[in-house]
Amino acid sequence: RPFAILPPVGAMRSLSAAVFVVAILSAAALRLPDLAQRPMHADEAVHADKFGTLLEEGHYAYDSSEYHGPTLYYLTLPSAWLQGARRYVEIDEVTLRVVPAVLGILLVVAPLGLRGFLGTSGAVLAALLTAVSPAMVYYSRYFIHEVPLVLFTFGALLGACWYLRRAWALPALVTGVSLGLMHATKETAPLALGAMALALAVTLIIERRHGLPPHPIRRTVRRRDGTLALIAAVVVSSVLYSSFTANPVGPLDSFRSYWIWLDRAASDPWHIHPWDYYLRLLIHFPARGTPFWTEGLILVLAAGGAAAGWSRRGVPGTDPKVLRFLSLYTLLLVVIYAAIPYKTPWNLLGFLHGMILLAGVGAVWVVQAFRGRAGRVAISVALALGAGHLAGQAWSASFRFPADPRNPYVYAHTGNDVFEIVGRLEELTRAHPEGSAMPLQIISQENLWPLPWYLRGLSGVRWWNGVSDEADNAPVIVVTPEMEPALARKLYDLPPPGERELHMSIFERPVELRPQVELRGYASKTLWDEFRRLEVEPAELPPPLPPS
Repeated sequence: RPFAILPPVGAMRSLSAAVFVVAILSAAALRLPDLAQRPMHADEAVHADKFGTLLEEGHYAYDSSEYHGPTLYYLTLPSAWLQGARRYVEIDEVTLRVVPAVLGILLVVAPLGLRGFLGTSGAVLAALLTAVSPAMVYYSRYFIHEVPLVLFTFGALLGACWYLRRAWALPALVTGVSLGLMHATKETAPLALGAMALALAVTLIIERRHGLPPHPIRRTVRRRDGTLALIAAVVVSSVLYSSFTANPVGPLDSFRSYWIWLDRAASDPWHIHPWDYYLRLLIHFPARGTPFWTEGLILVLAAGGAAAGWSRRGVPGTDPKVLRFLSLYTLLLVVIYAAIPYKTPWNLLGFLHGMILLAGVGAVWVVQAFRGRAGRVAISVALALGAGHLAGQAWSASFRFPADPRNPYVYAHTGNDVFEIVGRLEELTRAHPEGSAMPLQIISQENLWPLPWYLRGLSGVRWWNGVSDEADNAPVIVVTPEMEPALARKLYDLPPPGERELHMSIFERPVELRPQVELRGYASKTLWDEFRRLEVEPAELPPPLPPS
């Protein structure tokens, strides 16, 4: 039964079955509730906008200079259709974020597919650690490409392992489809593929030098199966990048993008971090008034799983060859990502998942190292407490500190002020005769995403990168502080006396879109007076116009 993800009744001991059920329930409880609570990150909002184009126009044109592959957007279509949404303005945060959340739950189920290689207990414990890992939970609630990429990478590893155990067409097809989905998801996919190939080669070399029986790769892989996997990968990637042939240059653009991202990886000043950036996030992130942030338990157990693969004793029920390969693959990914100057915290999910797979075996190895029953019970309780601590961190990161810079996985994140900013602008539209079509100027040279996402229902919004003396003044103007002098000159110095209208500040306190990006808003006195009157007489509030 090489493709039975869930084992047959009686194949798992009751304790393993109970742990697996706890893992699934924990994964759902930590990933699915309150998906709209956290403000949209700028990257999420950009991806939402790209998905909106796919939803309304029916195709996606890949941009090789920005953004990522199309798989996330196509996977989101069923979520929007189930909601009955057919336009960009009709989707919301839950529509988008439920997709990576569900994929994150599938990633928790996935280790059972390797139970023939990790052992049933090791696979179940890997599922539990995946379910409660703070990073895995936090980014499973993010509308970005990382969780799909990790899931498809696991699919490629799983298909390859199945094929090497029994060479036939179906696992070759699974491997090829997974490789195609990886390529169509994000430009970092070749890093994982390169680590896989190099890890396999190094594993075979080390095994040969140490007299271990190497796997006969060349004799196992049949030419027709390799061809099938290659064709499947090319077809899946090409169909998605070409938007089902609507964008024929998409597949070619997907390869052009590598030169752009290689240049950005070494030169983008905003995301350059030291080599140990990811490890410091995982080992300990110091912050006051928060939980003790660490995923050190996973790192320690992963080292144990790697040691089990290279030791002669090993762990019964596991495949030492797969453990050796996983340990080298994970180590190589760590080294690769540490060497690349461009770093964003969600990139660590790739090698963290490799660590988690090893950690499942490492937990079994640690328990079996104790001979007596009392010792095994004590270490099992300690491991359970450690998993509980991880779950507590995951809950705090996603629900108590979802946009707080003291959260290790919060990165250039939108602050809660965005709700006040957008709320005030929507209130002003209700006081304007044109409602949601009210003219609104937003002037800044800053990247103001996710503000376009939040204002997608207002058709009168116009974006400017500087103050134009020729453009008419909108009744509401939002600027960043560096634009204020030019705006004041336009409002009060250029118009002749008698034609100047006073503009009132619309925010009662300083507000920031995200840390160090302050926004200031002004409304014409005529509109402001009407807004204040309606605050006093809310019963006369006119209904807003429907979004166009």
